[in-house]
Amino acid sequence: MIASIAASFIAAQAAQLQQAMATKMMKMGAQASNDTAKLLEAAQQNFSRLANVASGVGGNLDITA
Repeated sequence: MIASIAASFIAAQAAQLQQAMATKMMKMGAQASNDTAKLLEAAQQNFSRLANVASGVGGNLDITA
């Protein structure tokens, strides 16, 4: 009887740890999605600034080092 109580206590602790880890991973995933959305928004803003640049600007850019 004591062994089964101890086993169930250990299993409950393991389940609690697994739930905490799953919660942490979900929060990390949500933060990554938020960061990706911010990056895409910044890229769109930068692209909008370049939309009005005259044709051919930057076409002859030498990037050799």
